[in-house]
Amino acid sequence: MNSEKFKQDDILIKFYYNTAPNPAKVALFLEESGLAYEIVPVDTRKGEQHTADYTAINPNAKVPAIDDDGVVVFDSNAILLYLAEKTGKFLPTDSLQARGQMYSWLMFIATGVGPYSGQAVHFRHFAPEPKTYALNRYDFEAWRHWGILDAHLANHRFMLGDEYTIVDMAFWGWARAVPFVLGADAWDKLPNVKRLLDDLNARPAAQRADALKTQYAFKADMDDSARNALFPQNARLQTADLK
Repeated sequence: MNSEKFKQDDILIKFYYNTAPNPAKVALFLEESGLAYEIVPVDTRKGEQHTADYTAINPNAKVPAIDDDGVVVFDSNAILLYLAEKTGKFLPTDSLQARGQMYSWLMFIATGVGPYSGQAVHFRHFAPEPKTYALNRYDFEAWRHWGILDAHLANHRFMLGDEYTIVDMAFWGWARAVPFVLGADAWDKLPNVKRLLDDLNARPAAQRADALKTQYAFKADMDDSARNALFPQNARLQTADLK
């Protein structure tokens, strides 16, 4: 991993980053808030997430993570909450009802939208045959979760009404990947999701966060070494009886 300075201000936050949906959430917060940060690229197709240096930061060997002057936080949604509390920005109005909605929708994205979308991507694009059962399950659940978001957004400008919050940032990270998750015609069935995504994409901070992907040359090939790094469970198929 090679650390690079992204902003010329005093660097306070090391941001362990790649181009996946979860790091994008954090990138959007950092750009919206104006916090000074330093990007540390983690190329997961090269297996850099499994190095001892990185697992000392995140023992789960996933991206993103941050190191805020010695305060280490991993998991994208935990990072959003930490940064929002640190800065006092992008939190809903200070009421229990508003905070309850924030926690509910943020965890809905964290435990439902993200995992099911990620598994749908895996079985649609990367898993070997036979995969019909698994793809059907995860595609169904991904559609179900995105459908809930679409119905919710039919009556809300942002995820929490008229306030732009960290829940919208969490949404943005995954919403950009919807066609890859669900198929090229997904926007025809999710007009409200697309409307909010377009609104967020128009924000200058979102455009800066998206442009980060052009700053670094991450490995693009999904060759055997990349599959071994991303899907280490496959090694068990050579020796284990999983029945």
